[in-house]
Amino acid sequence: MTEKYEYVPHRLLHRKVRDAASGAEGVLMAVINENVSNTVDEQWMELAYIRGASGREFTTAASNVEPAPDQPQTAAGRRHSRSA
Repeated sequence: MTEKYEYVPHRLLHRKVRDAASGAEGVLMAVINENVSNTVDEQWMELAYIRGASGREFTTAASNVEPAPDQPQTAAGRRHSRSA
């Protein structure tokens, strides 16, 4: 088994996010491509590390990460809401 991990860039890094699978919220600390298999056959997955309000980190699939609902809109989002 190869023990090579790789940090993956993510647009929500260091922002408040929500795990769509559990509903838990926290700050996205890192996304890492990890071998999640405990057998000879490797299975790689992008895992998101989220630090919750308690200070403890939990993981979820990177595809489950979405902006937290109470996040301020980006400048582009505000621009679109004014036009109408």
